Amino acid sequence: MNQLLLKNIRLCILLSVVVLLLLIPLVAMQFSREVNWTGFDFSVMAVLLFGTAILCEFILRKVKSFKNRVLICGIALFLFFVLWAEIAVGIFGSPIAGS
Repeated sequence: MNQLLLKNIRLCILLSVVVLLLLIPLVAMQFSREVNWTGFDFSVMAVLLFGTAILCEFILRKVKSFKNRVLICGIALFLFFVLWAEIAVGIFGSPIAGS
């Protein structure tokens, strides 16, 4: 029972971090005109962040070896950052970047 409680606390912390990350541009929009996110921007970023957080939590629950956990979560985070960079500035020039 204690192990399940710790896993659920970790999941709550991960999801809370995602919400806090989404609050950064929301607060920045109140102080600067340079940050101009739409509802679609928040939706896309929420899907990316929540999806990555849930994927990492799934990996942490299913993979037993610490080395493999770090490796697989690192790959998931790398893919998240590559996708985020592509959506933000179009480093590869794909259609999802709006080019």
